[in-house]
Order: sequence, then C-alpha cells, then structure tokens
Amino acid sequence: MKIFGKFIGFILVSLLAGCASFTDLEPGTVLAVSGSPVLEREEVVVDTLPTEVTTAVDYLVGPGDVLLVNVNGKPDLSSPGLAGGGSSRVAGSRVDGSGFIRLPLVGSVAVSGLSLDQIEGRLRQAFSAYLQEPWVVVEIAEYKSHPLYLLGQFKSAGTYYMDRPLTLLNGLALGGGMLDTANLRSARLIRDGLTAPVDIYQLLREGSLEQNVWLKAGDTIYVPDDKNQNVFVFGAVSKPGPVPMPNGRLSLSQALASAGIGETRGNTEYVRIIRSLSATRGELMVVDQNRVMRGESLPFPLTEGDIVYVPRSAVGNWNQAIQEILPSLQAVSAVLQPFVSIKFLSED
Repeated sequence: MKIFGKFIGFILVSLLAGCASFTDLEPGTVLAVSGSPVLEREEVVVDTLPTEVTTAVDYLVGPGDVLLVNVNGKPDLSSPGLAGGGSSRVAGSRVDGSGFIRLPLVGSVAVSGLSLDQIEGRLRQAFSAYLQEPWVVVEIAEYKSHPLYLLGQFKSAGTYYMDRPLTLLNGLALGGGMLDTANLRSARLIRDGLTAPVDIYQLLREGSLEQNVWLKAGDTIYVPDDKNQNVFVFGAVSKPGPVPMPNGRLSLSQALASAGIGETRGNTEYVRIIRSLSATRGELMVVDQNRVMRGESLPFPLTEGDIVYVPRSAVGNWNQAIQEILPSLQAVSAVLQPFVSIKFLSED
C-alpha cells in the first residue's frame, strides 16, 4: 500500500505540473480526490430554425437566369438566337441585375420573382398591343439566380444553382457525400452572413427531420475538417486566443498553462466555460480550478471548441461575463462552434 500511495502522489504532482502554481507535496503524500471542480452547470438551448412548409412549388426567376422566349414562333420577336426549324442553338434572354429582360417591340419587361406561367401572361399582355392574340412560350435555358454554396469537406464542393425549392437534405446531397475528415458536429448553415440555428449532425446521424429546413438563395453549407481542433482561452491570460488540442485531448490546466495564466492574476476559482453540445445546445459552466491545483479534484477535461474565460476578479453573473468576453468572441467568430455563434453573436 505504501508503494501504491507513493504512485498516487506522483501522479497528482505530474497532473498539477504546468499550471500557474501549486503546493509541493511531500514524497509519499496521498490526497483524497473526490468530487468535481464544476461549481455551476446550466444547459442552454436555442430555438431551431422553423421548418415551415414552402408554398413556392414553382421556380421563381431572378437576375442571372437565362430565359428562352418564343413569341408566335417568330425569331424576330423572340429571344436572341431563336431561329425557325430548330437548326440554330438557343442563346436566350438573360435577366439583368434589375430583374428585366429585353425583347423586340416590347422592350424591357420585369420578370424577376415571377414563375414561368406568370411571365408568359405578362408577355402576352405586352405583345397584345402589337399582335392579335399572341401566344408565348417561356422556358429556362440556364439557372443562375439561386446559388447554393457547398464549402469544406464535400466530395464535390462548389457552387450549385437551385432549379426548384430544396431542403437542407437536398442541398447536402448535391455535394456527393462527405469526406472521411468531415467534422459534422461543427457543420453549419450560414444565411445572410449569420450561422442559422440548424443541427446538421442531428439531421444526418439521428434522422431528426426538424432540422431539414428549406434552403434560400445564397445559403452556404460549410463542413470543416476534424484535423485542427482547438479550445479558446480569454480573459486574464497573457496569450489569449486558440489553444491546440493534441490528438483531441486537453485539460483545463494545460490550456491555462499554454495561455500564460502564470503571468497574470486571474481568478482561477471561478473559471467560466462555454461548451457546445450541438449546433443548438450548449452548457455554461463555472469551474473551480483551484480545487485541481490543490489536488482535491482531477484535471477537468476540455472538449473541442470550448470557450474558457478567466476573470480578473469575481464576476457577478453570466450576463456580465458574456459582455466582457463578447469582443474576443467577435474577433474569432469565423472559427467558433455553431452554438456559440448562434447564441451569442447572431443579431436578434
């Protein structure tokens, strides 16, 4: 038992090494390690993006699309490049940035935001001033107004153009599947410059159709790789910012040592941690790192994307802590976990 006691004492001293400071233990010292250093733990959930049923069953034309307009079968009244007999390649009429196409006789006609049936009706009305009961047929030669960007660990990443209303699953399928290096827990849907509250991991791995939202033109689906895993340490440290996780493992003691906690006077009794459980769920924790330093608790393990904040003094509540850390989060917003971006950086 004496040998075992010495071994435990050695392990504790080794675990404490590299942190700010600790009390040297006499050889053979055995300490009772019990309990957790977590003082508070609160789960936070954000509302998932609504999966409202789309009413737009028809494609709505927009700037960049190319339309093939045939008026009474006459090339001189139809889209440029349309010739009789089907012997000539169709060039079509491109919708300009203002949403108009130009045709003989009628000039500029607004077509953006309209379905093909609606455009045909509008053109029949326009040509009726020059032709008796004109007939008009409109087709889409090129889809260019509803881009969808698939970035990261897709087998076929790139820009795609939606030719009909698509769900998130439809959009993911366009990428031809994921690479083995895909980090689905960090995957995100970016809309209007903000991370949308959608859990792609839950959709693909757990089949949660609540996450299968309708996509919009300009959406970006980003799936990062799992190679560069980090946590982020801010507050009363000399080297704030990301701290790498070798082999995906890192303790709070190691992270604080890497960030330079020993060169500051941070309050390590109330270290605050924001943890992402998924894109729509997270935890807010207060950890007493001093318990670990005194050998009363085992080192606290961190997970990828954890936000660690060391206050300079006792912080009254989480609202105050978030206000102090917010500028630092904004500075690294592009590499944060989806939950952190949604909960703390999205505009209300």
